[in-house]
Amino acid sequence: MPLLDARDVYGGYGGMNILNGVDMAIEATEVGVIVGPNGAGKSTMLKAIFGLLSVNQGEILLNGETIHNLPPNKLVQRGMGFVPQEHNVFPSMTVQENLEMGAYLKPDNIKRMLERVYEFFPPLKEKRHQPAGELSGGQRQMVAMGRALMPEPDLLLLDEPTAGLSPLYMNEIFERVKEVNAAGVGILMVEQNAKQALAIADKGFVLAAGQNRFTDTGAALLADPDVAKSFLGG
Repeated sequence: MPLLDARDVYGGYGGMNILNGVDMAIEATEVGVIVGPNGAGKSTMLKAIFGLLSVNQGEILLNGETIHNLPPNKLVQRGMGFVPQEHNVFPSMTVQENLEMGAYLKPDNIKRMLERVYEFFPPLKEKRHQPAGELSGGQRQMVAMGRALMPEPDLLLLDEPTAGLSPLYMNEIFERVKEVNAAGVGILMVEQNAKQALAIADKGFVLAAGQNRFTDTGAALLADPDVAKSFLGG
């Protein structure tokens, strides 16, 4: 049974569908990557999974249980975390205060989970008393990911985790994604840096116009000339 199983999903805003029958499934051991052109429905799919917009048709299951159209707080309780692309830290709060905010559903776990997050993201331990707004973009992204990990999710959704980052920080974020996944958290992320993201992906989903155009392993998609020509710039 997949960790996440989205079947024939239609959804959007104000009764208008942006997603037009998307299928997506990943196992708990996998990193899944969603790529495609602007307007393809990539971030919309993450928001549909996390209950931020209405699913009008189809179904989404987490650990075999139907979850579509549940509110985000219920999804966090069921084992899902979400890191939006923007406005994903509290800039005036310290790094540690940001992380502690993520543990509001499981306050007894704060100390243990803080140590775990600091193991994943060592720079955060050194800067734990610093306001998050003073950090570099890459370190702020680590704070956002760390906060989403505090409730111990089974599945972590990441929307453009390397947007605006230098190549050095991009590679570091991807390394951290692999480490988090190896520790037992399934990952599904949207990425504009498609080649680099597919290189670490177990599963890749290429969307266009709100539909699946290609679905395969990351390696197979990178090697597919049609994918390269249409979606990877050569």
